[in-house]
Amino acid sequence: MTNLNEIRERLHATWTAGDFHRLGVEQLIVGERLCEEVGIAAGQRVLDVACGAGNTTLAAARRRARATGCDWVPALLERAEQRAKVEGLQIEWVKADAEGLPFPDASFDVVVSTFGVMFAPDQQRAADQLIRVCRPGGTIGLANWTPASAVGDIFRLTASFLPPPAGLRAAVEWGSGPRLRELFGNRVTALYLFDHVWRTRFNSFLEWLDLYRRWYGPTNRTFAALDGAKAAEYARGLEEIIQRHNRATDGTIDAAYEYVNVVARRG
Repeated sequence: MTNLNEIRERLHATWTAGDFHRLGVEQLIVGERLCEEVGIAAGQRVLDVACGAGNTTLAAARRRARATGCDWVPALLERAEQRAKVEGLQIEWVKADAEGLPFPDASFDVVVSTFGVMFAPDQQRAADQLIRVCRPGGTIGLANWTPASAVGDIFRLTASFLPPPAGLRAAVEWGSGPRLRELFGNRVTALYLFDHVWRTRFNSFLEWLDLYRRWYGPTNRTFAALDGAKAAEYARGLEEIIQRHNRATDGTIDAAYEYVNVVARRG
């Protein structure tokens, strides 16, 4: 039987490890693109769920929305607040779990999440929270990795070395239309998925590996749990994935990460 409380503690330790901002700062274009596709307008009340260091929250605030960002990792919220101050943006930052948002029903015009809410262990509960805090007629916008993406491949490889708890559904299912329809049901009047690719560039795979091994929670924790031989095998598997998604032809890395932007209208 799946113990979700234990899973939440394990996931919290995973995302607290390293410093996701070191990777997430490269994804600025994702948050900007999501805000454009959702159509965020000045004056709207916008909530960014599992906001990390605030890429999409900042993008919403730049459009003069009344933005709130929430995450369960305090260090990331501190980084987000620092970034907002540098830009002179007024944003509310709240420590919160995506499965238990501390906001009243129907309190936001737009609810967004960029590679965030999809990692909640109880997917249905997280989807229910997105619906609950979004006003009727409002918009939910998500950027989600797809099952066939490089991230999907990385998580499947990682699971082969460090198996997840039994019964836990894969986060990348949030990048599938049928699964999203299951999660939202008839509570949304429209549901659209738009294909995108985010590109990440490095001088070499070893440079990519150093960044992800040191700062990306899931790979950081996996390497820490493996002995030398298994760690080397895991690294070889990661290299195979990155090279398979590599678009560079000069020996560098230009890895293409497929994802979808999801736009749903709250009924």
